[in-house]
This record gives sequence, C-alpha cells and structure tokens, in this order.
Amino acid sequence: MADPAMSVHNGDAAVSLRGVTKVYENGTAALGPLDLDICKGEFVSLLGSSGCGKSTALRVIAGLITPTSGVVDVSTRSGHTIGFVFQEPTLMPWSSVRENVRLPLKLAHVANAESDRRVSEALAQVGLAEFADAFPRELSGGMKMRVSLARALVTDPDILLMDEPFAALDEITRFKLNNDLLTLWRKLGKTVIFVTHSVFEAVYLSQRVVVMTSRPGRISAECRIEAPEPRDDEFRTSVAYAARCRDVSLALMQASDAKAGT
Repeated sequence: MADPAMSVHNGDAAVSLRGVTKVYENGTAALGPLDLDICKGEFVSLLGSSGCGKSTALRVIAGLITPTSGVVDVSTRSGHTIGFVFQEPTLMPWSSVRENVRLPLKLAHVANAESDRRVSEALAQVGLAEFADAFPRELSGGMKMRVSLARALVTDPDILLMDEPFAALDEITRFKLNNDLLTLWRKLGKTVIFVTHSVFEAVYLSQRVVVMTSRPGRISAECRIEAPEPRDDEFRTSVAYAARCRDVSLALMQASDAKAGT
C-alpha cells in the first residue's frame, strides 16, 4: 500500500508540497510547515543556512523519508523515476565507471542490450565516455561527481534532485560543472531541484531560488532569476548577476534571522 503522505499523479506541477512537516524521533523539528509548487521543466534551488531542512525537504520529495504531516504530490511519466545526486558521489570502489552507472538498471532487471545503450548514453551526456572502464580511484573529484550524475540520469528520470553535489569541489571545477549541468538541463528538459548554501551558485543556475528559514525550514522568500539564456561566464561576471546575488543575499540574511512561528 502506498504511503498516504506520498502520491504520484500526472498534473501540471512536477512537485507539490502541502503543509509538509518533519519531526525526528529525538524531537528535532526539521521542516515545515512547507508549501511549495515546482513546475515541470523548472530549475529551482533550495537555499538556506546549514541545518535549515533543505536536504530533509529533498529526501521527503524523493520518498527516502516520510513526512510527519502534510501531502507530497510527485508527477512523473509512467515507468519513469526520480534521480538523486548526493553530496558525496558514493561510488563502489571495486567497480568500473560503467558498472557504477549501470547499478540502477541492474537493480531494475533491465536487459543487457538496453542497459549497455543507456549507460553509454549517460556517460556521453556527462563527458565521460572515454572513462567507462576506469575505476573511482583513478578519477578526480569532479569526474566522480559526473559519474554520480550519469548514474542518476541513466534511468531517464523526469525529476532530478541534487543535494549540494558540488560543495566539496574547487571553484574552477564547480564553475565548469555548473555550466555543464545547465547545458544538460536545457537539452534534456528535466525538472531540477538543487540544494545549495551558495547564493552565487543558486543565482547562476536557477530560474527560481526558494530561500528557507532556520530550522524548522519554511519558505521565507522566493526570488525569480530573470536572465538571458543561455547563461554563461559573461552572465557570471555581469552587473545584473551581481545585483541578483545581492538581492538573494539580503533575503537569505532575513530568513536566517526569522523565528519559528513568525
């Protein structure tokens, strides 16, 4: 029987949260109440200070944890899943890049020929086709994260959830992966929900930035990022980008000062 707090349908929104809360067994109120709608094909970042509940919200959407109250509606095509990219690549060190990416298909008992095709396609999408037979120990941090992204994409999910995937990377690598992620998003048309504590990353990537309060995480502000497409390094160094970062930074400061129940 499906969890009554989680339903899957085919509406206009990709994700809809209504009155969602999460209180852990130790009494910690991590989230909510949270009301949020995310449109199909939208790129949205959840931005907030550490411990504000943004990762909890992502895991609730993914169905990895059950909300204490409220309703989570997720809309996907029949047979399509939610892809999840964690902060750590979590690769199997004893398996090649190809086999790490293949894992979700293996668990789903996808036939070998189809599995081979999907793995090759996913690796090409993230620029790792020539590293299919390499092992994680031979890869840089950025390349490991690309493998993790390919593993999430190999099932052709409608919704891609990303939990601070680039936080541990150096700035140059992070900028490159931000650019590559936007290129993939435009090409594949996925709905992306991206968790970050970086104002600069959120503004660069997103169509909309959802700013969350300190625990328990609620929505303090929503900032729509109007910018020419495609975004590139010229936008990153523009006056318009700096102005939007300033606006979002102010919203984040106000959210961090917000008290529960206000």
